[in-house]
Amino acid sequence: MALDGCGLLCKYTLFIFNLIFALLGMIFLGLGLWLRFSGSTRVIFEIEALNSSAFVIAVTVLITLGSVMLIVVVFGDYGACSENRCALKTFSVLVNILGVAVVVCGVVAYSRKNEIGLRIGEFYTTMYALYVANRDPVLAVTLTFIQKLLHCCGATGMPLLDFAKETCPDPESIFEHIKMDTCPGVIVDIFNSKAPLVMGLLVGTGVLLIIALVCSMVLLKQTKKEQQQITAQYTTVY
Repeated sequence: MALDGCGLLCKYTLFIFNLIFALLGMIFLGLGLWLRFSGSTRVIFEIEALNSSAFVIAVTVLITLGSVMLIVVVFGDYGACSENRCALKTFSVLVNILGVAVVVCGVVAYSRKNEIGLRIGEFYTTMYALYVANRDPVLAVTLTFIQKLLHCCGATGMPLLDFAKETCPDPESIFEHIKMDTCPGVIVDIFNSKAPLVMGLLVGTGVLLIIALVCSMVLLKQTKKEQQQITAQYTTVY
């Protein structure tokens, strides 16, 4: 169907949005599945007493979030490529739900920042302990990414002595060769001192979802108009 300039802009915006969503969804789902079924972490899920631990909850969230994101991408890509109204409507509903959920999560994260910071710190500590015990390569990559992002070094904060020192970032000063911030402490501090920033990131994600929702609504409106024109022409001819 023919789209005007606004329709084409929205169509390509949805392509970019779905591409980013697909990459993030695959990363979340892949990491979650690995942490769930890897030989070094599977035992945690088999112990009933640990089913409510931060690690189990975080892995479940990763798998669920990754799966939902990929489902959204399927409907979004199919709807944008084929301009299928049913797929676009489903995509709009899913994005609307995700947008509201992200904003709610941002508010909850801000209001319960201390508890959430401790939970995420506990999740990191569990991954750290599992890596020290098993030297799992995927856990190594995950720890390296987190520690470079936060610029911290393991549970001890000592690059030369830490049990996972190979995953620590490069020191930025002479003093950091001896002592860096511990990662659990940095994680808790982020949620305590930078809670507005965390909430802002989540709310910003919600805004991006709303932009995708608006684009899908524009495509729905234009495809409906096109269908009405085709129906009118068909009625006139026959």
